Amino acid sequence: MDKSWMMENRMSREYELGVEAFIQFGFRHAKGSSTIRCPCLKCGNRLPQDESTVRYHLYANGIDQSYKIWFWHGESFTSETSCNRQAYTNEETVDDDLFHVINMVQNVHDQFSEVPNTFDNMFDDAKKPLFPGCKRFTKLSALVRLYNLKVRFGWSNASFSELLATISELLPENNKMPISMYGAKKTLTALGLSYQKIDACPNNCCLYRKDLADISRCPKCNISRWKTSKNANEEIKGVAAKQLWHFPIVPRFLRNSEYAKHLCWHANDRKVDGVLRHPADTPSWRLVDHLWPDFGSEPRNLRLGLSTDGINPYGDLSTKYSCWPVIATIYNLPPWLCMRRKYLMLTMLISGPKQPGYDINVYLAPLIDDLKLMWEEGVQCFDAHRNERFTLRAVLL
Repeated sequence: MDKSWMMENRMSREYELGVEAFIQFGFRHAKGSSTIRCPCLKCGNRLPQDESTVRYHLYANGIDQSYKIWFWHGESFTSETSCNRQAYTNEETVDDDLFHVINMVQNVHDQFSEVPNTFDNMFDDAKKPLFPGCKRFTKLSALVRLYNLKVRFGWSNASFSELLATISELLPENNKMPISMYGAKKTLTALGLSYQKIDACPNNCCLYRKDLADISRCPKCNISRWKTSKNANEEIKGVAAKQLWHFPIVPRFLRNSEYAKHLCWHANDRKVDGVLRHPADTPSWRLVDHLWPDFGSEPRNLRLGLSTDGINPYGDLSTKYSCWPVIATIYNLPPWLCMRRKYLMLTMLISGPKQPGYDINVYLAPLIDDLKLMWEEGVQCFDAHRNERFTLRAVLL
């Protein structure tokens, strides 16, 4: 008997068993539905199909080989991510950036449960090769790597667009590299780490949010919300005279699972000998533990510091303009990490030209709402180090 025929027959039999195992698993977690997402190469987990159609597609089109964790069909990716990394590494050489991007995409799966098309597009970018035959980078992983360099070295948007266009020309034809900053942002904003622009009174009286979101004049000083033209002195409706940039902290806390083990350094590895080396050695830290023992008993709960100062973004001391970044610091981290740039979280940016002074409390309102949520209720978070979910809370020291 021909050995090649025997090998082909055995592989065919293994594939049949795999298809049946997948179908049984998928419909067992379908919650009573008569359809599941079809993972064949053509459907790509986008289209719901009945059992017979899924079986036919898997034989006719083949299964998407990159779909190793069946999270579209009930398998928990959070419990599998860490243990599957070794499997990925043994099968093929996977770049660290690529793995972290896959991790990042999986982490936002629940967030887009109500808008699956958004997640579908992002997931496609996460597994789509940068160009035909590329095994090291996908469209999303390459963009994350380049955007990280842009932020680290302060590249302007114009220079970054030129770089993307040049890289696209250097790569083989049919590559997926965006050719502009706009295209890159359109891909990356699907990850959910966006910001909010909130209109503010030019006299720092209020923020136009919540009950004041729809009014056009400040209820305190009666000044217009909108910018006025220099020549005609007329209001330009829709163009705010002043704005606050708010960067919500809760989604970023949930995405930092890669560094979860460092959050417990103060409880597990800190040297306790009466010497002040870390905020955990201070009376304010111990006071929190004493007054709220349920909070202090969980070492992963965050202790935060807040700081702000005015900067001149134009680099010219003669220019009377200052904007105020508000920075949050995570004190749980070891001393050699908590003051590194990558761990300093920009929570909001108060625009100029004048400093807010005592009215800075007006601008801190959105951040206070986030902190109240983190203190009173907490948020469900996945600890990638311990491989478990827990309620993450935070306090501002």
